[in-house]
Amino acid sequence: MALGADRMGVRRMVLGQGMRLSLSGPALGMIAALLSTRFLTGFLYGVEPNDPATLLMVGAVFVKVSVAACLAPARRATVVDPVRVLKAE
Repeated sequence: MALGADRMGVRRMVLGQGMRLSLSGPALGMIAALLSTRFLTGFLYGVEPNDPATLLMVGAVFVKVSVAACLAPARRATVVDPVRVLKAE
């Protein structure tokens, strides 16, 4: 913001960077879960190893938690006074 960015631009940047990282985790986790179905079959009770509803629900929970985790730093980045940050020792 000290160089001319508006609040929405800063919020979009912080959320975009955080979500890019946090979306790669569930995507890689789902791929790993699908690839390790033979190993996981012995640990599952009452759920199929390739149950799409379970995989999507777990992925949705991770995405919701990561959005909530990214909102606080994004809000904090848009409320801070750029002059105070630049003067920080």
